[in-house]
Order: sequence, then structure tokens, then C-alpha cells
Amino acid sequence: MELRELVTETRNLDTWNLDEMTPLEIAQVMNRNDARVPKAITPHLEQIARIISAVEHAFLNGGRLIYMGAGTSGRLGVLDASECPPTFGVSEDQVVGLIAGGDIALRSPVEGAEDNMDLGEEDLKKICITDKDVVIGLAASGRTPYVVGGLRYARNVGCITAAVVCNSGSRIAEEADIPVEIEVGPEILTGSTRLKAGTAQKLVLNMISTGAMVRTGKAYQNLMVNVVQSNQKLCTRAENIVMDATGADRETARKVIDKAEGNVKLAVVMILAERGVDEAKDLLGQSAGHVREAVRIAGQKREGR
Repeated sequence: MELRELVTETRNLDTWNLDEMTPLEIAQVMNRNDARVPKAITPHLEQIARIISAVEHAFLNGGRLIYMGAGTSGRLGVLDASECPPTFGVSEDQVVGLIAGGDIALRSPVEGAEDNMDLGEEDLKKICITDKDVVIGLAASGRTPYVVGGLRYARNVGCITAAVVCNSGSRIAEEADIPVEIEVGPEILTGSTRLKAGTAQKLVLNMISTGAMVRTGKAYQNLMVNVVQSNQKLCTRAENIVMDATGADRETARKVIDKAEGNVKLAVVMILAERGVDEAKDLLGQSAGHVREAVRIAGQKREGR
């Protein structure tokens, strides 16, 4: 399919006079168009859930989540990957974002990088992918050669592959085990896929990484119990999480967090299960890191079952 024929490249009938609009009219038309994005995602939720399950399985078996894309799509993958360590307390290599042209492409275009199929394969080889990993190709157009080459190589290695694109019948979707093709319609600024298409991809990546992390024990209720305390705000947030999860006051929360050497999840289990550090660690080990299950096991032991 020619570039001009892609839905993301067609002209939006609502904005033919965009250059004549007032600031308020621009904000209004953009807001109306953006409101259509979640509705466009809704028909694809089952496919997205399949990706979440695949990533969950990968994490539980020592695998990684790897995003790869070019331009805006690549930057969104890098963004999502970079936010996982502070939010969920995971290592920096558990979720990896690859962008055509490397880190310099986060700020400046790298000529020809996205058009090179071999480069996608080379970037995956550099990080030594295995069949335990899940590789997700990101491209609004659905045809970026860098992503096609990467997905093709990943499938040959035995990885589960997925795609998040914004045109139907795409070449990239054909290379993926789990394709998600979200048609958000023409952009208000023709071809500027950092707008609705980018918003759609961001929303889906939020679902994938958050869903997989929650499924692997990185949350209790809806609390970020694996949060890393890297600044004062996050230290306070850690206290708030322990307080919300257990009903403890702030002084107690901080005292137990310190006993747990900053491990918020461990502190929550210590309070809820009424256990010391070592016993709480054992409970989390038995529950594969799930707070709710750790507390249930402690209750069963207390009752002699």
C-alpha cells in the first residue's frame, strides 16, 4: 500500500481550515478528535489482553519485554521502558526500548535508520534476545522496515511477537503473532502521527506494561508496592502506600519501611501478616512476590492449616 493511501496519511475533513482557526477552535477540534482514540482501541482489548498475558509469562520465566520502533513510535517505547524501573522496582533491562538510529534519535532524526530492515535485526542481536522474550513492533504506518526486520528476526529466534500499529492490513501486523491495528482516522494535521496515532500507542503501551507488572505481583490492591524511593516525593509516597495498605500511621509506616531497608512491599507484608523481616521475606518467596497471597499464607499458618 502506498503511503498516501494509509488512513493516517489522509486529510481530516474537520480541519481543512486549520490554518484559519483561533486558538480556542484548534483546542476544541483537537479535543474532539482525541476523544475518539479510546473508542478506537475498544475493539482490540482482547488482543491487548493476549499481549499482557504473553509478557506476564515472559517475566515469570526470566524473559523481557522489548519495544522497537522509529520516530514517535520508537520514542514512546523508550518512554514506557524507562518508566518501569522507578514505578515497579524492576531492573533496567527487564523492559527495553529500541529506537531506529539509537539514543541520538530520541532528540534528532537519524537519516535512513528506519528504512533499514537489517538494522532492526542487528539491534535485537546486540541485546541478545532469546525465545523467552516478547518483542513488540511499534509503527503508526504499519510498514516501517526497521520494525519489519526486527519482528521477522524475533520470530525466527522463537520470541512471541506483537505489533501496535494504526492502519489495517499492515505489513508489520503480518509479521506479528499478536497484531493490534487501531484505526484512529486522519490526523488534524495531515500525516502528523505524533497526535492521535501516538496517543493510541501510548495508551496501549500503558496497558501492556502496567497489566503485566500487576499480574506479576508489582501491585497490592491498586498500590505501587514496588515503588523505588529515589527522591523525597517518592519517600513520602512509599509511606502513603504503606499507610493506605495497612492502616498504620505515618510514624509506624516509616519505621517499618526502614526495617525493611526501603522495601515497601516487604513493609506491607510485615504489618499485615504481623511478621518480622525474615519471615515476611519467606512469605513473599512462597507467594511469588504477591502481597495478597503472602498475607493469605500467613493467615493459614496462624490458623494451623
